[in-house]
Amino acid sequence: MKHNKKAGFTLIEILLSLALIALMAGMLVPAYHMLQTRNDLDIAAVLTAQTLRRAQTLSRAMDGDSSWGVYVEEESVTLFKGASYDDRDSDFDEVSNISSALSLSGTQEFVYAKLSGIPQNTGTLTLTLNENETRNITINVKGTITY
Repeated sequence: MKHNKKAGFTLIEILLSLALIALMAGMLVPAYHMLQTRNDLDIAAVLTAQTLRRAQTLSRAMDGDSSWGVYVEEESVTLFKGASYDDRDSDFDEVSNISSALSLSGTQEFVYAKLSGIPQNTGTLTLTLNENETRNITINVKGTITY
C-alpha cells in the first residue's frame, strides 16, 4: 500500500511563522531606534570634544597668528578663527553637523588663547537627547576636556 503524502507547509504553520516574525520585529524596532539615537548623542559628544581639541591645538600653534574657538549650536559645531564667534573670520570656519534631535544647554562658545592654548572661558556644555539622556562636555581652567 502506497501513501500519497505531499511535502509542504500547512496554512497554520505559515501563519504562526509570520506571527512570530512580526512579534520579534515589533520588539526589535524600538530597541534599534533607541540605539540609533544614543549613537547620535555619542557622536555629537565625541565630535564636539575633537573640535575643541583642534581649536586648542591651532591656538597653541598660533595658526594664522590668531586664537581659535568652537561654537556649538543646534545641529552644528563650528571651529572658528578669531577672538569670538561674532568677530570671527568666517572664511576659516569648519562646520560639522550634529543630530537635530539634540538640545543644548550651558556654555556654547569656547575660545583658546594663542600660544598658551588656555581657554578664555570655562564651563560645561550639556547635550540632551529627547529621551532625557545627557552627555556633559567640561573644560577646566587648564584646558582639559572631559566628557
